[in-house]
Amino acid sequence: MRFFLSAAATLLMTSALAQAGEKGMMHCFAFSVIESATADDWAKFKAATDQWPSKFSGISKVWHGKLRAPLPIPTVDPEAGKKLRAGEKDVAAKANRVVRQHGVCMLMTGPDALKQYTANPFHKEWMAVYEKVRIAGTTTYDIIGE
Repeated sequence: MRFFLSAAATLLMTSALAQAGEKGMMHCFAFSVIESATADDWAKFKAATDQWPSKFSGISKVWHGKLRAPLPIPTVDPEAGKKLRAGEKDVAAKANRVVRQHGVCMLMTGPDALKQYTANPFHKEWMAVYEKVRIAGTTTYDIIGE
């Protein structure tokens, strides 16, 4: 009996460790919504997003939904942004703020899958429904699993 309990505990602990730290890359983006998007627009976006794993082998899972808390993003005029990205300091700029309310995350096989994702024929079809629920522009980041 003691051997059985010890083996069961070891199995439980090692199976939990095996799942920790997914490999691959999590591609995530937050977006601002079009307030006039209809329930049908949202249903089509959700259905199309859910199809990614069956349409592209580089994506194994997708998540989408409303962010727990809105994400305010400060923005500056394009010319000032260009200077800041080039490393200039003390750039005078007009600032604004956009708020991201929704997001999508896709578990991809790795960075190369991201390049193939945009070239995938389904991407154009998906973008057509995505554009009906979001204002152009996203806040995007990628997490590479270790």
